[in-house]
Amino acid sequence: MVILQLRFLLVPFLTSIMGAAQYMMQDAALMNYIDRRFLSLEKRLEKCNQDILDYVEEFRDFSKMVLSRLAGLNNHKAEVKSEVENLLTRIERAQRDIDYFGSVTDSNTCTEVHEDLVKQQLFEEAEEKKKLKLMLNASCDHMLAGIKSLKVVKKTGDKHGSWMKDPGKKHTKIYLLNGSVNNVIFEFANIMTFMESNHTLKARRVTLPFPWEGTGHIIYQGFLFYHRYGSLNEIIKFNIQKRNITDQMLLPGAGRIPAYQLSPSMKIDLAVDEQGLWAIHAEPETGGNIVITKLNHITMAVEHTWDTSCNSKDAEAAFMACNTLYVVYNIPSGGTSRIQCVYDVLDAVNTYEIPVLHFPKRQGSHSTIHYNPKEKQLFAWGDGSQIIYKLHTKQKV
Repeated sequence: MVILQLRFLLVPFLTSIMGAAQYMMQDAALMNYIDRRFLSLEKRLEKCNQDILDYVEEFRDFSKMVLSRLAGLNNHKAEVKSEVENLLTRIERAQRDIDYFGSVTDSNTCTEVHEDLVKQQLFEEAEEKKKLKLMLNASCDHMLAGIKSLKVVKKTGDKHGSWMKDPGKKHTKIYLLNGSVNNVIFEFANIMTFMESNHTLKARRVTLPFPWEGTGHIIYQGFLFYHRYGSLNEIIKFNIQKRNITDQMLLPGAGRIPAYQLSPSMKIDLAVDEQGLWAIHAEPETGGNIVITKLNHITMAVEHTWDTSCNSKDAEAAFMACNTLYVVYNIPSGGTSRIQCVYDVLDAVNTYEIPVLHFPKRQGSHSTIHYNPKEKQLFAWGDGSQIIYKLHTKQKV
């Protein structure tokens, strides 16, 4: 009986001891796991610290090497500069000797050769002008004499944009291209539809495969010509009705600086006049002066290029009319726009006698100005407003 009582007492005691031992083993395993994890993290932190020290040391060594090389380059630059200055001095001395020798030597033969070269150059220039007159319609004989009036047709869209008619098509459609980067064209049946308050609901939306850059695009003969966004100087020809790209080209020299200083988003400005399609841009090599290029709108080939005397500084826009470039200037804060540089590609206009032409009754700036040769009007976008300017013209002299 006593043995049975002891057995009943020992069983719970042994069970409790075994349970405690099991918990102690689990705690020991947990502590061992935590210890190993801390050890691993400490090793990784130590390696990270060592890597940082190695990187700092490598950077210091590289900096010392770069500074040493730069110091050597500066010394070499000074030596080269000294040699160049010495060479220039010798060239100037030799040039003075040559000039003196030429002044005391009979040089009739040299003079005759020089005169022949001048005659040849004048002949070539005359032939070039003949070719240009054949290529361009020389009967286009009017020039801008003033801007008579303006009409604000609507105020819609962003600060920058472009709107126009297609002067090469016999329809009254209006096209609106909002923003300096976008890929949606709005096409309206006529100007009355465009002027309605909910005009976008009645517009035909045309989505381009690639967005445009700037606001210098133009619509001509059913095609949109535009500077492709993200490219240096790629011009795309897009069929509006078929909604596909039909051609593209790279405009030489363009895209590195803005065409107009006051319109920094516009690297290439495309224009249309009585002669067809033109491209306007500026180049660093010309000192920022504007360059105009005649393009064949069918083949997308360059037909001729002119370096003008019109500077892009303080310019906000430009347009072509009857073979003549008119550059519009303003102030950075937006004042009265004015035309004060004119360039005729056929030299049919005495640009020095043309007075400064001011745009009427308006303070602000233009993001684009396009000439419509069929209506003899300017379609302008000014601070979100769509404006039409009527022109006064006269015969070229």
